[in-house]
Amino acid sequence: MIWRREATLAALNKMGANNMVGHVGIEFTRFDDNEIEATMPVDERTRQPFGLLHGGASVVLAETLGSVAGYLCTEGDQKVVGLEVNANHLRSARDGIVRGVCRAVHAGRRHQVWQIDIYDQQDQLCCTSRLTTAVV
Repeated sequence: MIWRREATLAALNKMGANNMVGHVGIEFTRFDDNEIEATMPVDERTRQPFGLLHGGASVVLAETLGSVAGYLCTEGDQKVVGLEVNANHLRSARDGIVRGVCRAVHAGRRHQVWQIDIYDQQDQLCCTSRLTTAVV
């Protein structure tokens, strides 16, 4: 297991209240020894003007997953800050929900790299992203 902090899905979801995470409807749905997963609705909050899932909303989901995963890999007063995020948008989604799955590429003491893949309801890959974080 890579996590150093104790957490529950209820506690992770409570962290999202009254901020961007809650505003766009992100909900943590699973975490196991090496992965963390969350969903986000494709609705009026997350679509761009042409009716497709906004690329920025996909990045919000990816950065949320990577940042929370990074935090779970720290201890004590340590915090995680994002250094770089990139995303490749491969397929559009128009409705329903998307599911993000986050896995560590590198979880070091000072830097972390997270791979986040976002799938539509047919389990087709919509977006693949990497987030690099620093532990401070």
